[in-house]
Amino acid sequence: MCENCGCGEDSGYTIHHPASHGHSHEHDHGHSHEHGHEHHDHADHGHTHGRISIETDVLQQNNLMAQRNKGYFDAKNIICLNLVSSPGSGKTTILEKSIRNIRNKKVYVIEGDQQTSLDADRINATGVPVLQINTGNGCHLDAGMIQNAVKTLNPVNDSLLLIENVGNLVCPALFNLGENFRVVIMSVTEGDDKPLKYPNMFQSSHLCLINKTDLLPYVDFSLENFKTNARKVNPGLQFISFSAKTLDGFGEWVNWIEKI
Repeated sequence: MCENCGCGEDSGYTIHHPASHGHSHEHDHGHSHEHGHEHHDHADHGHTHGRISIETDVLQQNNLMAQRNKGYFDAKNIICLNLVSSPGSGKTTILEKSIRNIRNKKVYVIEGDQQTSLDADRINATGVPVLQINTGNGCHLDAGMIQNAVKTLNPVNDSLLLIENVGNLVCPALFNLGENFRVVIMSVTEGDDKPLKYPNMFQSSHLCLINKTDLLPYVDFSLENFKTNARKVNPGLQFISFSAKTLDGFGEWVNWIEKI
């Protein structure tokens, strides 16, 4: 599952407030990736079965925790959005602009990155409560990390929780966080064949935001082809296109949030 990208080589992650550097809470990663330490009589065949068994257990544990998160969110009428994308799609800019335009809900943010609190510092400047999760070598957030972060944030009833996942279109697709909606973000600079290359992410998402439309005249990207490719893997996927820089079309995204 994650052994090819280095996830799990560092078994801990940290959660901290961006405004209080040095104050962090270390946690176990929440799951193991000990694929290379299984012992079998037939090394190749047994290693494969051992890896599948561990991966199945990892996902089962995560899904159980995700169900608990979902129950907590439902009990407090908290809407949780899991924002996923490749690096550089504009997630943090979209968050900044969204926070400044959402009027009907109190907003909380969880930022996920392998290192640094740069994105959380940007969100902190907007004045909303935010926590940074640094995953180390980990390539995704999981439900246990979110549960620990939410305990610290303690969001009020009827609020909105925005989670910016680690920039990666592979592993985050496998890990349900208990969110109400998964929102995949694309930029027009990435290529309109992305849904075919990363079908699991687009198949598991509810909404696709197509960002940086102000660059359409300068890049080889077809909105029509992109939507056609995305609908091949997820016929029910919704789309909103805008530029987070110019705010052209951004109101449709804010309206979508305020109606959920």
